[in-house]
Amino acid sequence: MMDLALGQARLALASDDVPVGAVVVSPEGEVLGTGRNRREADGDPTAHAEILSLREAGRALGSWRLDGCTLVVTLEPCTMCAGAIVLVRVRRIVLGAWDEKAGACGSIRDVVRDGRLNHRVEVTGGVRGEECAALLREFFAVRRGPRDVEEQAKPVL
Repeated sequence: MMDLALGQARLALASDDVPVGAVVVSPEGEVLGTGRNRREADGDPTAHAEILSLREAGRALGSWRLDGCTLVVTLEPCTMCAGAIVLVRVRRIVLGAWDEKAGACGSIRDVVRDGRLNHRVEVTGGVRGEECAALLREFFAVRRGPRDVEEQAKPVL
């Protein structure tokens, strides 16, 4: 399923969106929804791969509840997506690269396993993580261009 998520991530490149892809899989292993980042393509700040795949899965099931489903995603979900994942009751997240800047599934936050919430999600991280991270690094390297090492080391005042 990570192959399918990576394929979705690569499709996001065509619209200059950050290459993140996601797939929702039923307990029986059926693909219920796919998504890729479409914020640039749609002009929609909520058009993250995870949100779009959850919406498609809900339509496929005819329900907002995704009990027992697994979300496979190339990058650790942000706080918005993690909240949605908890609310729709996804059972498990399989993620590729950890997001040390905005991740909310165990890196800087752990929304999906917060004991104060009514549902907790099992997390398996680092699945083909280097491949997922490389796709993101390449995307941002092209946009940022070469940076002088000394310039990067200067403190921000």
